[in-house]
Amino acid sequence: MTAPPPDPAQAYRDVVARIAAAAQACGRDPADVTLVAVSKQQPWEAVEPVLEAGQRVFGENRVQEAMARWENRADGLRLHLIGPLQTNKAKEAVGFFDVIETLDREKLARVLAEEIQRQGRAPRLYVQVNTGEEPQKAGVIPAEADAFIASCRGAFGLQPEGLMCIPPVDEPPGPHFALLRKIAERNGLQKLSMGMSDDFETAIRFGATSVRVGSAVFGVRPPTA
Repeated sequence: MTAPPPDPAQAYRDVVARIAAAAQACGRDPADVTLVAVSKQQPWEAVEPVLEAGQRVFGENRVQEAMARWENRADGLRLHLIGPLQTNKAKEAVGFFDVIETLDREKLARVLAEEIQRQGRAPRLYVQVNTGEEPQKAGVIPAEADAFIASCRGAFGLQPEGLMCIPPVDEPPGPHFALLRKIAERNGLQKLSMGMSDDFETAIRFGATSVRVGSAVFGVRPPTA
C-alpha cells in the first residue's frame, strides 16, 4: 500500500519554518534567505497549493517545461532557471526567466549577452560552480571560476550577482558550501544559491542567500515517461 501524497501547503509552511529556525540559529535574518520552490516535473495539483499558500519564487530545470507550466500564471512571481541551459534555448530563457543560475561557459555567456542586448531584458545571472569537479555535472571548476567571472564581466559585459553549486551526493556538503562562499567573496558576489531538500539548513549556516527545495515541499517527483 502506497503512502498518501503529502499536503504540499503544509509541507511548504514546515520548510519556511525550518529556514527561519536555521537562520536564527546562526544569527541571520530569515528574510535574507529566499526559498526557491523547485516545481520541475511536478503536476500542477502539487504546485497550486504552494502558490496559494504564498510562495512566489519557483525553480525550473527546463525552458520548455517551465514555459508550458507558467505561461499566463507568472504575474507577481520570480522564476529561476536552475537546470543546464543549452545555447539554442538562450533566447527563450532570457525572455522568460527572471534569474538564470546556470551560467557556466564562455559560449553561453556570449549568447546570453547577445540576447540581453537584443531583447533589452536582463535576467539576473549566477555562475554555476562544479565544486566537486564531477564530469557528469555542469559548472565551471573552482580553479577556473575567477577567470570565468572576470571574462563574463570584461569580455561580455555581464554582471553576475552570485554563484550556485550542487555538491556531490556522497560527500558532506559543508566544505563545498564553504568553497563557494570563498569564491564569491573574493569576486565581490553577494548571492549564494546552495542547499536543497537534504542540506538546506547546512547551506544556511554557510551563508546561502537562496535554497532550492523540491521534494521537501512537493514530495518525491513522479517518474518521467
